[in-house]
Amino acid sequence: MCHALLQDPKFFQVLLRIDEELAAEVHAGRCACGGVLHRANYPRKPRACPNEVRSDFASRFSFCCAECRQRKTSTSVRFLGRRVYLALAVVLGSARHAGQNPAAAGLSTTLAVPVRTLHRWRIWWSQQFPLTPLWQAHGPRFMPPVTRDRLPADLLERFAGDTTGQMMRLLVFLSPLTVTAVSLRAGR
Repeated sequence: MCHALLQDPKFFQVLLRIDEELAAEVHAGRCACGGVLHRANYPRKPRACPNEVRSDFASRFSFCCAECRQRKTSTSVRFLGRRVYLALAVVLGSARHAGQNPAAAGLSTTLAVPVRTLHRWRIWWSQQFPLTPLWQAHGPRFMPPVTRDRLPADLLERFAGDTTGQMMRLLVFLSPLTVTAVSLRAGR
């Protein structure tokens, strides 16, 4: 089962390595103004994170331009935007909660996620996620079509591989949602 991934330190090490590679790509580039990017990680206190890997998940990779001081944050498979829970926990908790079954309550206890938080995540998956540019661009390509009411469980099933591979591919797919696109007004 997917929830076994929460107890697998190797899976968390792979997530960290992917995030390090994504951060290295951002760092290798330059700021839009031409300035050099310096490391300026965000401290994080992630919930639903095993104690063995907590120190590896205590910061979000980010950079700051030496010239204009603009921040440039890399995408992430460990974090889902500004949520305090790990992306893995959000996906697992939401996928299980979609069924509204006893296993969902058990996972809620295991992750220490209040049921009302699981409910908020379900609302996000069913109402807000389908409106994201990511889903608008890629959602219709999944065959058979993903059922909106069964997100993210239906989406997870569309990725090939074993459970670990499916989760990894889903987290990579969701990674563009982990950064906010900033558009500056003309003249700025």
